[in-house]
Parts: sequence; C-alpha cells; structure tokens
Amino acid sequence: MNSRKFLLLILSATAAVIACPAQVDSPDAAAQWWSHVSYLASDALAGRRTGTADFVKAAEYLQAQFKAAGLSPAGASGYLQDVGFEEQQIDNAASRLDVVYEGQAVSLPVGSAAILSPYAGPDTTVDAPAVFAGYGFAVPVQHFDDLSGVDVKGKIAVVLAGSPPSVHGPLRAYFRTAAERWKQLRAAGAVGVITIQEPRPQNAPAGPRPGEGPRPTIRLASPELNPLAGNKLSATVPIAAADALFAHSGHTLSDLEAQAEAGKELPKFSLNVTIHAHTAVKQFSQFTAPNVAGVLEGSDRRLKKEYIVLSAHLDHLGKGRPVNGDDIYNGAMDNATGIASLIEVAKQLAAGPRPKRSILFLALTGEEEGELGSQYFAQFPTVPRAQIVADLNMDMYLPLFPLRYLEVQGLGESSLGNDVRAVAQLNDVEVQFDKQPDQNRFIRSDQASFVKHGIPALAFKFGWVPDSPEEKTFNDWIKNRYHKPSDDLEQPVDKNAAVLFDRILGQLALRVANAKERPAWYPESFFASIPRS
Repeated sequence: MNSRKFLLLILSATAAVIACPAQVDSPDAAAQWWSHVSYLASDALAGRRTGTADFVKAAEYLQAQFKAAGLSPAGASGYLQDVGFEEQQIDNAASRLDVVYEGQAVSLPVGSAAILSPYAGPDTTVDAPAVFAGYGFAVPVQHFDDLSGVDVKGKIAVVLAGSPPSVHGPLRAYFRTAAERWKQLRAAGAVGVITIQEPRPQNAPAGPRPGEGPRPTIRLASPELNPLAGNKLSATVPIAAADALFAHSGHTLSDLEAQAEAGKELPKFSLNVTIHAHTAVKQFSQFTAPNVAGVLEGSDRRLKKEYIVLSAHLDHLGKGRPVNGDDIYNGAMDNATGIASLIEVAKQLAAGPRPKRSILFLALTGEEEGELGSQYFAQFPTVPRAQIVADLNMDMYLPLFPLRYLEVQGLGESSLGNDVRAVAQLNDVEVQFDKQPDQNRFIRSDQASFVKHGIPALAFKFGWVPDSPEEKTFNDWIKNRYHKPSDDLEQPVDKNAAVLFDRILGQLALRVANAKERPAWYPESFFASIPRS
C-alpha cells in the first residue's frame, strides 16, 4: 500500500470515529439511569395509567428532566402535546350477536362467545349476510390475495385472525392488524368483520384485566384516527364458539384450521347465514393525557430543520387485579427503562458535540391502549412530518443480562440497519434480526405509527443465542412478569448493561444525525412502497 492510500485510509477511519464518538460513561451513570426507573416504577406512581393523576406526575417529572438536560420545549404547549381520549365500554347485557338461518337464530353471548368492539359506534345495529373471506387481506407484493374471487360487498366478512405462512416477517405483523385488515375489507365493500380468534400459543403471556369484569376501551377522540371507521360490527369469536357460523356452509372450522395449518390456500364461500348484531356502548368520559417532547436543535444551518425522533412510552397499566396481594402494575421494564434511557441519552447528546440534524426526544402516552399517543403525534406532529427522517424507539428493551447481542426490529428494512451494525460493532456488540417474528413486535409498539407514514424506524431488545441462560431469562420474563405486578423494582436488572445500551443508542442517533443523506428504506422492503405523508 503506498503512503497516499494509507493516509486516506487513516483519515477515513478517523472521520468515522469523529462522526460517531464513543462516549465515556460517568462513574455514576448506572445509578443515574436507575434513579429514573426507581421513581417512575415506584408504588407512588401506581402504574402510570394514561389519564390518571399518576401519569401526570410522570409527565411532570419528565418535563423537569428534559429542561435540566438542556432540551428546548417541542410540544404544542411547552413540552406537552395534549392528546384527547374517550373511554368507553360495551354494554354486554344490551348487546347481542345472532347467527340467523331460515328465521332461526343462534345467539352468541356477548362477553364470552363474542367480544364486541366499541369502535362500531355507541348504538349500532346491522343485519347482513356472512361470507368466509379466509384471512381477509391481500399482500400483492407476495402474490397473496384472499379478497380475490369473494364478494364481501354489503356483507359481514368472517376471517381467521392469523396469516398464511407465505406472508412472513414484518409483513405478517403489518397486515394482520385489525386496522389494516379493515382498511382492505372496507375498500372491498364489507360492512363489518367477525374475527375468529387464534388459540393462545403455549407459554404465551397473558395480559392483565385490571379490576373485575371487562376493562373499558380507551380510544382517540379524533374521528380521523378511528381505525375502524365505517364498521357496523367488529367482533371477535373464540374458536370454541365459532362452529355456529359454519353450520350451514358445507364446511367445518376444523377442516379450515387443518388447511391453514398445512399452508394451503383457503376456500372462500358464503356461510348461508345472516348476522344480526347490536352494539350498545356505555359512554364513560373524555379526558386528555400528554405526550412530552423536547428537542436538541442541530448545528447545521440546513440540516437542523430535519429531525431524528428518539421515542419511548411513558404509560403503563395502572392498578388492577391483585396477584399475590399486589395490585400495582409498576411497569419497570415496560417501560420505565425506556424513559430512563431517553433522559440519559438526552443528557449525553446535549453535552456535545451538537449533532447536525435536530434530535426530538418524545415520551408517548397511551401505548398500552394501542399505540394511541404515537398515532396522534404521527398524525399531528409538532414539527413538520416531512422533515422527520427516522424514529428510534425503546419499548421494554429488557436489560436483564449483559449486552452481548442486540436484537433489532426493522433491521433488514432500511439503511438504519447498517447504522446500528456500525455503532454496535464499535462497542463489541453483535446485532441480531428479530428471532421471534410471530410476536409481531415491529408493529406492536410506537415505531409502527411512524412506519405507517413512510418513516424508517428501528426498535430494540437485548438479544441472546438459542439454548443459552439468556434465552431462558428472556422467555421466563415474558411468561412470568410481562404485564404483571412483578414487573417492579425488585426484579434483577443489569444496570451496567443498560448504560452500554444508552451509549450505543446515543452513538446511533449521532451517526444518523450527522450523515450526509437521510435514512432510506431498502428498495426491496415492502415499507418502501408506503408513501411519505
């Protein structure tokens, strides 16, 4: 190698290090990070449920931390962006769902054999024929279309909750959501949908139902953010109660399940029954709960008008059904840890050097109710949406053991994947693809709200290799602590590993903020087809 080439190589390597400096962690970094977790997940904040005074206390704490870190207010009013919510609950006694054949009705008891959604409206009745529409969606890019050759116009579409094996990875997660499925069914003319619930996989975590009886539904008050607009019936029926839907069709649900299990194309057919349903909703209240936003303004005259969003949700589940005498769902891992990292990374980056692009630190409300706060922010951002170039989201990243592997949802979808590989390698951490794609994590948290507007995004979990102690620790936590009171301050936590994660996240944010080009979806990614809006 001649001296000129050697000099260019050294300069190139030096520039890369300057663009993504390795921060030196302060001696008390772990204690500082843990202090935020300790406050947010304390019994005094009673689980930070959206809309409660305890959530407001958490938001006030975060405002103070953002201000102390040197972030400028980036909400609609100071650091806050108020989000309007409605709380509703199905009146099971006044609601009904009947399967009618030749004038004879079989009732599916609402609340047990049929779960109705209040999104249909406060007092909605529908009488319409039913048709089986397979999985009820189409993915043209993977040559799958369960809406071809089936007439759902003016009808109730009965669909299986899952997705075919041919639709895999993030696409499976994206299209099987109720909102995306209804979007396609509505476009095809359906007036409602009955989803046949999948059996719960063995060892799958069960979410809580705080209190006794069904939990009210919290939804966004903005009509334009109703994911089931135009729907006259949205019902979920467990497999054990679904046979009545197929009794007069010439098909059995068990046969369809076997075909689905074998990966065969499902038939589409009339069920030869009419669905009579009435959805009665108890109106509870309207309230607001804020997103909290602070910004570190960029240093470049042109690029500072672009934004990298670092996000994490502030809410958890509040108080609920006692488990071993404990009724507070503290949410330490889910997601006080993410908020603690948001604060500590803000402090890191505000200390300098200042990035070229601006970095917006965003704590979100209503994630546990269905990513509601992020949906609101993505629809009504406090900075120009066209200038948001990426979202890096933290939700329950689980610092339960040393950080040797970092699992990244969205790793193979955009150029952000190469960015996170580079900074992880700098810290001797190996990046992994999502090892449990069927858990739909890429679209089950707040980054999905940005992705749906065409904005590249990543989300993170501490990784592991198969048959390792870390795999057992991870899976045991999901089974035994996820959405339970035991996700509290008494569980084992690797605080130094969390500090390393914060360092990597800060370096990643700097790398993206200082890059010449914006992050971009890979051309082969499905998400590249979503128009920027």
